[in-house]
Amino acid sequence: MGFIAFLILGLIAGAIAKAILPGRQGGGWIITLVLGVVGALLGGWIGGMLFGTGLQEFFSLQTWLLAIGGALIVLLVYGMITKRGARR
Repeated sequence: MGFIAFLILGLIAGAIAKAILPGRQGGGWIITLVLGVVGALLGGWIGGMLFGTGLQEFFSLQTWLLAIGGALIVLLVYGMITKRGARR
């Protein structure tokens, strides 16, 4: 998968993860892009460790599920970090 395709995958996966999680997450499209790309990397790594497969092709369902799952995990961690900082 090319670099631009990976950025698009990250942006869309981050947006889907924000739509799935309840509540209001802060950040604009740049934060969504960063969280989505980090989540796609995490999802690909987890997929490689657990299932022996990672991010393959842009239009693969497996790639999208791994990227969205990773973005959900990253978004949960990001939400815990930012809420903890807001309480102080």
